[in-house]
Amino acid sequence: MPKGANAPALPHAVSQLRAARLARSAKPFLARGGPKGERCPGCRLVPSHCLCALRPQIDARAGICLLMADIEPLKPSNTGWLVADVVPDTFAFGWARTETDPALLALLADPQWQPYVVFPGEFVAPERVVTQVQQTPHAGDNAQAKRPVAPRPVAPRLVAPRLVAPRLVAPRLVAPRPLFILLDATWPEARKMFRKSPYLDALPVLSLQPAQLSRYRLRRSTRTDHFCTAEVAALCLALAGDDQASAVLEAWLDVFTHHYLQAKHQLPADWQGMAHLALVQAATGAPDDA
Repeated sequence: MPKGANAPALPHAVSQLRAARLARSAKPFLARGGPKGERCPGCRLVPSHCLCALRPQIDARAGICLLMADIEPLKPSNTGWLVADVVPDTFAFGWARTETDPALLALLADPQWQPYVVFPGEFVAPERVVTQVQQTPHAGDNAQAKRPVAPRPVAPRLVAPRLVAPRLVAPRLVAPRPLFILLDATWPEARKMFRKSPYLDALPVLSLQPAQLSRYRLRRSTRTDHFCTAEVAALCLALAGDDQASAVLEAWLDVFTHHYLQAKHQLPADWQGMAHLALVQAATGAPDDA
């Protein structure tokens, strides 16, 4: 493993959801395609291509809520797992038409969050659609640098004390942080989830308008305008002002894609390749010399 790598973190939300889903299974899940044989429980890759020691640790103000179709947590190619790797406040829930996890409803009602359902605006009533989110400042963002000012001599004055009535100061309101709800499923499943989830009906719908095309190569898609879950999450983070977290997630997806495909074709991973270099640059904020 490369030097200076991070220690593997505790199981995140998607990992826990996968474990719960496996516990309910009557038979083992057999993934189609991808690398064969034993897999690392931390990154779902074969041990020779394990990524756990490279997992980046980045702060983000925004949160991601993954509403996952039943089989998605079990797929080795699922990229919602990568979102949970990078974004500290990632929540994951299995979707069912007939019942809703109370923890999900509690999360949507939590005043510290402003939830947005991420879904194409063309399928939604126009009055629900938004294309921007309210950015909440980082701690210290409002602190302005002050120039030192030389003290001005002032002659002392005797002033009679004045009684001042106490003033009540209203508590300072803190803007809620954006919480992006991603429907992690195939496109037909996602449309069904959107229609059959009444608890999402009152929430604003964030319609993304990306300028680039998807770079996702682990599953086939009939449409070039479809993005994988990690790509959508990266776009949302950028809208929320979490630019570094967005860049790290994109780089993490590229590194995972490289390792996954190399393992699938029984080829060694290039630990010094462009994908790994881009991840280091994004995580450290180093400039791109290319």
